[in-house]
Amino acid sequence: MSVTYHRASWNNLFNSSFEVSNNECSCLSGRHLDGFTLPCHIVAFQHKSRHAVLPRVPRPSFMQRKFLPSSLFIRAHPRVISPNSRYPVKGLRFVSSSTSSNSKSSFSARTTTFFALGSALIGGLLGFSFAYGPQSSVSAPPTSLSTKTVTKPRYGSAEDFQKAIEELKRTFPDEDTVSTNPEDVYNHGFSVNDYHPGISHSVVVYPSSTEDVVKIVKIATKYRMPITAYAGATSLEGQFRGYSTGGICIDMSQMNRILEINEADSDLVCQPGVGWVEINDTLREKGIPLFFPIDPAPSATLGGMISNGCSGTNAVRYGTSKGEWFLNVTVVLPSGEVIKTRRRSRKSSAGFDTTKLFIGAEGTLGIITEVTIRLTPVLPTTVAVVHFPDVRKATEAVRDVMNTGVGIQCVELLDDVFMHAINNFGQSGRTWPIKDTLFFKLQGHNHASLLESAKVVKEVVKKHGGFDFQLARNEKEADDLWHDRKNAHYSGLALVPGSRPIATDVCVPVSRLPDLVYETKQDLSTLGLVAPIVGHVGDGNFHAQIMFTNEAELATAKVVVERMVHRAIAMDGTCTGEHGVGLGKKQYLVEELGAGTVELMKTVKRALDPLGLFNPGKVMCSPGR
Repeated sequence: MSVTYHRASWNNLFNSSFEVSNNECSCLSGRHLDGFTLPCHIVAFQHKSRHAVLPRVPRPSFMQRKFLPSSLFIRAHPRVISPNSRYPVKGLRFVSSSTSSNSKSSFSARTTTFFALGSALIGGLLGFSFAYGPQSSVSAPPTSLSTKTVTKPRYGSAEDFQKAIEELKRTFPDEDTVSTNPEDVYNHGFSVNDYHPGISHSVVVYPSSTEDVVKIVKIATKYRMPITAYAGATSLEGQFRGYSTGGICIDMSQMNRILEINEADSDLVCQPGVGWVEINDTLREKGIPLFFPIDPAPSATLGGMISNGCSGTNAVRYGTSKGEWFLNVTVVLPSGEVIKTRRRSRKSSAGFDTTKLFIGAEGTLGIITEVTIRLTPVLPTTVAVVHFPDVRKATEAVRDVMNTGVGIQCVELLDDVFMHAINNFGQSGRTWPIKDTLFFKLQGHNHASLLESAKVVKEVVKKHGGFDFQLARNEKEADDLWHDRKNAHYSGLALVPGSRPIATDVCVPVSRLPDLVYETKQDLSTLGLVAPIVGHVGDGNFHAQIMFTNEAELATAKVVVERMVHRAIAMDGTCTGEHGVGLGKKQYLVEELGAGTVELMKTVKRALDPLGLFNPGKVMCSPGR
């Protein structure tokens, strides 16, 4: 049904009576509003060429006549019910016919009505602050959270940036804390692991505490200088690239201490520069039978892992960083305020889950300076390997194995190209069949349970053409088998001499993975590219390591990546399973999430970072944001 609009003067609107119930505004009277029920999600206030929002329940100061907007737009979603027709209406808009005719006598009615509406409207009071400068007016019904144009943030000049650097050096007189060494700033803005645009940062600062980060943020705000946080440098989508104006890179490597280990509670408190490998090594050295199961690249650190929303080979059993593994984070906001998102208890239903607000935000909303993580018991594991005639049969076998409910900690697919690469690399103690292969890491409470799981897996994979099923006979053999899987990346690099890789990932529902992998391999074959494929197939996630030796092949590789992404989204999947968005995947977010969801993300960004200083240009496509 088409959108319906209802015109009402401010007198008519504000002389109406409303009651609030179940997040809906029910209009009980009013000549133009009779009987309409408004599930109010969005309210934007238009005043000439500017837009304002009330971030909290309106205060009396907002009721002053000079601040009253000329028009009120309400987007009713999912429906507005008319008692006369009983037909759903998709939208409702109130438009002032003449604000100049508003009299003083109507002011008290406006005030009363605003407060009556407050609790119902507050959840949808979204828009822009006057601080953003002139905006275009709304001339059409909203189709997403906002239809307004955002001007590019105004950053400081080169002279301002130089003043900021000088103030940083005065604030941190230790010469090792602030670096403008050309090699240092270059290395912090570029990576051999990706091929996205960017420039060097202007300065690199190495804080040692939350207080140091606050000082840096306040200086950056004073001179309007962009800030990019830098962690383990394992990101693949340009997350720590320098912005076009230059800026401050905050290297968190000096904030690398484990602060508390609470064995009885199975949790640990640390700074963001600590690596997950270091955490697990420390627990093992102390004889604590716990570990942190999120396992991306070995040099990844907690701050970057949170910011990218990463995962790893253990995701099929333990989930991703967007699960419950991060109990809380301490964050320095763009305002310089320090917050802690929650307490240390295992669960809490107190308000919004603000911890997750920063997971996957890639440093665009705040800088993480401390984190509390959950730990889990170390259980016995073993490794099994089985080969298949093709990728489709292998991925179908994984689907059926997972549905048996056996104890699987990891299940990894290495295609025939990768198995050839492992043989060619020469680091394995065996020669593998050049076939699509599954590596299972089985988990159980004891040796007997591992054997039982292996028996179930062997029976299932055999039904899908699996052959040469090998089960490790002891712990050393299990480590050796799994070592070949962990060496896959380096094996792939050695496959084409003189080549470089584009590493990309997508994720789809497990049932669609066979189609996606098969079609991607067809693309690669048709275009003549070599690209070993490895997948965390138990959760529908796979990676292609596309090799290229020249610019023409690089351009072709980017076409393959784009096709992978569009296929994945069409299959109800995602453009990135665990690499994050950064610069490389942000153009796909509207296609994947929808314009309304992306606009909501932008609204949160603008609310927390009105100057657009934190890692600008990453995650979302928007002018300067």
